[in-house]
This record gives sequence, structure tokens and C-alpha cells, in this order.
Amino acid sequence: MDADGRVKVLVSACLAGERCRFDGAACTCAGIDGIAEFAELVPICPEVLGGLPVPRKPSEILGSRVVTCDGADVTEAFQRGAERAVRRALGEGCRFAVLKERSPSCGSKAVYDGTFSSVLVQGSGFAAVALERAGIRVYGESDLAKLKKDIAAE
Repeated sequence: MDADGRVKVLVSACLAGERCRFDGAACTCAGIDGIAEFAELVPICPEVLGGLPVPRKPSEILGSRVVTCDGADVTEAFQRGAERAVRRALGEGCRFAVLKERSPSCGSKAVYDGTFSSVLVQGSGFAAVALERAGIRVYGESDLAKLKKDIAAE
């Protein structure tokens, strides 16, 4: 909790309006403002935390690896970013996270299949998995109503 007693929520920085996506854009999520009314947002971008630049080549999970559209293996950067996201979340006291759906870092429930053909498969991104393992409840941007309900129930 913050100094005012508000819950802290880790949030994908791109959803909060930061231009940190692979293409240098943001994916601002209007619903994030509603969360900020009762929670302190802690924005992070695991890919940037892992050392990847903005912009960068699109990446997808292929098996246990993360590869760019031109075949480069960027798994190590994704692992490093996931570890740093967990440290930041725990250090800030976050128990909840709202992450960008379908991302190879932040996606929960579904990610692209590694063929760069826009095919989704069941699975989660590297940071989402690491955060869940650390006991942080992960929500996608389409799950904000559930997040609000879960925070209110605490």
C-alpha cells in the first residue's frame, strides 16, 4: 500500500501511455484511469527492463525461447526483464498486476505462437509467469472489472 493506504498495482507501462512497445507506440488503456482512482499505479516495461531498445523487432514465444521476426534469440533479455519486474513489484509492495495481453512478456492466457502469423495459443509471457510465481495476481487489460472486484474484496 502507498502512504495513503491505497493498493499498489503493477501496470504495463504501454497501457499507462508510455511509448515503450516494440513499435515505439503506447497502447493506452482508458480503463487504467479508473484503477488509478483507488490504487497507485507502478508502471513497468519488462522488455525495456531486460535491456531491449524502443523501437525493437517484434518478438514471439517459440517453445521455451523468445525470437524476433528475423530469428534472433532474445530469450535472455526477456528472462532478465521478468526477474527485474518481479523485484520491482515486490519492492513496491504490489499484490496485483495489469499487463498487456498477448505480449511475449506480459501476456496472460494467450500469446502469439512464434510463427508471426497472428495465431494465438494458450500460454503466458515471461513476466506474467514470473509475477504469478511470486504470488502477484495478474490481470489483462480486458479483466479490469475483475481486478476492481478483487481489490475491493481485500
